[in-house]
Amino acid sequence: MREFTSPPLADLSGHRNATDLLMHRVRTSPDHIAFEVRGSGSAITDPWRQVTTRQFVDEVRELAKGLIAAGLQPGDSMAIMSPTRYEWAVADMAAWFAAAVVVPIYETSAQPQVTAILDDAGIRLAIAGTAAHASLLEQGFAATGRAHLGVWTMDARPDTDLAALVRLGTHIPDSDVEQRRLLPDLDSVATIVYTSGTTAAPKGALITHGNFVGQILNVGAAYTSVVREGGNTIIFLPMAHVLARGLQLICLASGMRIAHLADPRDVVPALGALRPTFLVVVPRVLQKIQASAAAAAAQKHLGRVWAVAQRTAVEWGRFAEAHDADASVSAPLGLRARRAAFDRLFYARLRALVGGRLDCLLSGAGALDAELSLFFRGLGLPVIEGYGLTETTAPLTGNLPGAIRSGSVGVPMPGTTLRISGDGEVLARGVGVFAGYRSEADNDGAFVDGFFRTGDLGSLDADGRLTLQGRIKDVIVTAGGKTVTPAIWEGYVEGDPLVAHAVMVGEGKPYLGGLVLLDPESVAAWAGREGIADLAGLRIPADGGAVQVEDARLLSVVGKAVSAANARLARSEQVRKFVLLLADLNESQGMVTPTMKLKRTVFTERARHFVEHLYTDARSQA
Repeated sequence: MREFTSPPLADLSGHRNATDLLMHRVRTSPDHIAFEVRGSGSAITDPWRQVTTRQFVDEVRELAKGLIAAGLQPGDSMAIMSPTRYEWAVADMAAWFAAAVVVPIYETSAQPQVTAILDDAGIRLAIAGTAAHASLLEQGFAATGRAHLGVWTMDARPDTDLAALVRLGTHIPDSDVEQRRLLPDLDSVATIVYTSGTTAAPKGALITHGNFVGQILNVGAAYTSVVREGGNTIIFLPMAHVLARGLQLICLASGMRIAHLADPRDVVPALGALRPTFLVVVPRVLQKIQASAAAAAAQKHLGRVWAVAQRTAVEWGRFAEAHDADASVSAPLGLRARRAAFDRLFYARLRALVGGRLDCLLSGAGALDAELSLFFRGLGLPVIEGYGLTETTAPLTGNLPGAIRSGSVGVPMPGTTLRISGDGEVLARGVGVFAGYRSEADNDGAFVDGFFRTGDLGSLDADGRLTLQGRIKDVIVTAGGKTVTPAIWEGYVEGDPLVAHAVMVGEGKPYLGGLVLLDPESVAAWAGREGIADLAGLRIPADGGAVQVEDARLLSVVGKAVSAANARLARSEQVRKFVLLLADLNESQGMVTPTMKLKRTVFTERARHFVEHLYTDARSQA
């Protein structure tokens, strides 16, 4: 058993609850630009409306008055179901000003999910982004039979939008709101966040004001060079995700400007207009940037040159990591010359593509391939990889600027202790670890000796850096008795931009097999570059199932990724046969979570006949 503690860097005693993070800021910098807000129907490149900290607090206070006038009582639960937008931030903070508990609902949630959360959390009032979301919430309330205080919309809607809610509270004095704001303390529940349910049914995690305050102050103290006044970011993660809300709070408390985008497809054009200094991404975004650069070089007949440039970036990234602690050590002359040449030809253009001001990127929500991390470091865009869960109020560990180690998810956040159990499970205790689940039944087995059981396998090195090794529930035991952690092979294969998800199978079987889900968008782009017309319009099944793709060209290309993954593993851990599949990965089909993580149990059940063929059909072989 190994254990490592990062001591706290912040004192929480000056904060009554999470609203004080904002109130401390408005007292010191009321006229600082806190938000940039895109106008309704305006183009990405049009000027964005700027909102000061004082203006934001005024909007929050006025909406809180409306919530109080509507009948929301201290401790009541309020749901928010909306795409990522500025009004989400206002509604979230206004609920806390009214001493309510916020329950986010993913905007893509289906009716049964909405109804279940409204019922389980005892929602009293709901705020919807659009009329369609309002309809889902109203139907959910009707199904539960619960009395409620209305469904209000962020979009304009007569008598039931946020403007109408604000008008409802115009008679309430500021002093009443201030009394309400100060009711919750650090031990009070601030939000109930339902887990995404990749391996089990969603569970309501009780996150306290102290969890948020502890995380925001400690993480802010550890990342002062990144989260800083004068910096800015774009939030395009779902605001129902605790990471997005934590990011928003830390930016508010630290003076970073925030812009919101509902559609991730708008991010690239927005980068040039907003020029962020910091950005949170998922590994898939980084894979696509690298693949797009390779494709653009190939179209200009510079494919071989790009290949050398890519290797040079990785080499430079590796050298930079090895000498983080000693800036006086110069890279070899040949490496410096190659990087300078490729910087003019490729790297500077890629940095310009993401706005030209990024200090670094933060990658989470999935494993980041070490070589991809080194590549971006070599471009001049360091990637800080971190790890966390809903139950840890987002970040549990993270690499630190100037001490990034590719392949590791970093050290425990300040105020956090990690322990590796005897069977390799990552256990956590600290400022961000939640108070428990809403249902007592869900708490059974969730904690041991005061530590939260993450369900993840990992190891700690002597410096406290955590390396993840998969999920406990995902371990496969073959017919020969070999125990295999599939996440390692899956992560390698998912590094191929043509692959959306890879799933290793083989429980009780004589050898390991693989189900490789293709990314239709990436496959279509690849087919277009290769001049393969018959693959440019792959048909995705609409019935929630999967279909096999047997195209020899795709099998050959993806087969190289499978072979490369196998080459990194012992023979007993290698996949002997695999199939290529296409499936509808929209959340409505039930195979992915709102954050696009694959629900393994659901997927493997629907793909059961493909698994069976892996052990009877020898046509697809690595």
